[in-house]
Formats: sequence, C-alpha cells, structure tokens
Amino acid sequence: MKSMTGFGAAGQENENYKVHVEVKSVNQRYLDISFSMPRVLNVFENDMRKVIKNFSARGKVDVNIIFHDKREKEARVFVDKNLAHAYREALYELSDFLHLTPPSDVCKIAVYPDVLRVQEESRDILDSRELLFMSLERALHHFSEMREREGEHTRRDFDARLDFLGGAVEKLAFYEPEIVGKYRAHLSAVLNEMLKGQGIDEMRIMQETVLYADRISYNEEIVRLKSHIAQFRETIEEMHEPIGRKLDFLIQEINREANTIASKANFTQAAKLVVDIKSEVEKLREQVQNIE
Repeated sequence: MKSMTGFGAAGQENENYKVHVEVKSVNQRYLDISFSMPRVLNVFENDMRKVIKNFSARGKVDVNIIFHDKREKEARVFVDKNLAHAYREALYELSDFLHLTPPSDVCKIAVYPDVLRVQEESRDILDSRELLFMSLERALHHFSEMREREGEHTRRDFDARLDFLGGAVEKLAFYEPEIVGKYRAHLSAVLNEMLKGQGIDEMRIMQETVLYADRISYNEEIVRLKSHIAQFRETIEEMHEPIGRKLDFLIQEINREANTIASKANFTQAAKLVVDIKSEVEKLREQVQNIE
C-alpha cells in the first residue's frame, strides 16, 4: 500500500554533464505530472513520463531537474552595422546641437543596446540521455520507498480503526434482538390497549406488530457492515495495484450502512455506538484520500 505523498532525489555527473533530479507528489484523484527543467530537455519529456507512470498511478507529481552542460560552448559575436551607423549619426547630430565633442572611440558605440549580439551555437545533448534517466530512476526509487513507508504507517492506523469498527459492529449485533423484542412488546401493548373492546382479532394485531417491528431490525445492515470491513482488510493487503479508489468506495458503503442503522436503532446504547462508528469512518476517509 502506497501513500500519494512522497519525495525522492538523486544526482549524477560525468565529464560532460551534471544532473540533479527531485520528485515530489501530493494526493490528487488522477495522475498529473509536471516538469520544471531547461528547455533543452524537452526532447526527453514523453519518455520521462512513461518512466514515471511505472512508479506512480495517482497523485500530483512534480519533477524538478537541474541540468548543467559542462562542455565549452562555441559562440559567435554579430555586429549590427546598420544600427551602429545609426547610433553614430545620432550622436554626431546630438553633439552639434549641444556643442559637445562627438565620441570617437568605437567602444563607446559598441556598448549601446543590440550593436553587438552574442549567439551560442546549439549543441547536441542526446548523449546525456543515459545520465539523465539513471538519475530520474534513482530519484523515483527513493520516492517510491518513501511512499511505501508512509503507506505502511497508514495501514497500521487502518488496522487499529478496523479493529474498533469490528468490535462496535459486534456490540450492535448483540443489541439488535433486544431492541426489536422490546419494541415489538411495547407496540403490541399499546395497540391492545387502544383497540380493546373493538372486536379486533388479536392475531391480526400480533401480525401487524411483528411486521412493523421488523422494520426497525438492522440485522441486514450488520451483515453488510461486516462484509465491507472484511473487504477493507483484504484490500489493504493487496500489494500489486492502486487501491485508493476501492477503499474510498468501501468507506462510502460503510457510512451508508451506519446511517441506515442510525435511523432504525431507537436505543441509547446503539445510537452511541453508531456515533462512534461514524467518527471512526470519517477518520478512515481522511486517510484514504492519501492512498494511491
């Protein structure tokens, strides 16, 4: 079981390149990968996405890459002759107007914007691929290990909360026959008192009492609750696929059964147990949001 929150970093270098990769993620419903890296690495982006998808199925994953090309760069300096001539003419015009000495040093013209332009020759970086992807995979392994550690901590928390839920459900199951029996007896007594002397068949009263009392029975909900809790336990032991969405569905089902029991169980002790169950379910829900 993996958390969607994690961080991993790795770096390597050789005689030509130096690379440092950081990968971090937070919870999100679907997988969203974003890169912060020099534009020269865009040629590798699609392949890097494929590698990342082998390590993460859900979450917002941010990849930051620092890339340094250590090779000496070839550069050329271009002179904008027309612009230099225009600057010179403008300066002579200004010197005549202000009665000042015009500049005679070429360096004074060269410092003006865009007279000289430096252009670095682009160089092939495809040979940096192996170093880049080795760094990325090492960072992703560290990233995955952290997510697994976080997932293990969460699984232990799940185990404790599921133990509590299981115990609470067993208590509810114990109270259910008593609640139904008391309600049936009370309803029968009230009906007999109200209909006394009206010639109503007592058997008919008993039948209607039983039917109505059965409506407050939550035995079916107890059976489904036990099943959902058992499925939750089985699911968090799965190791080969993302389970977050399945856990989220089970949480919804557990909560639905608890709400149904709450509407039926007109009994103080049972009502208190349902409140405790819903409180634990909410804590489970918060934790599930961070599971891949």
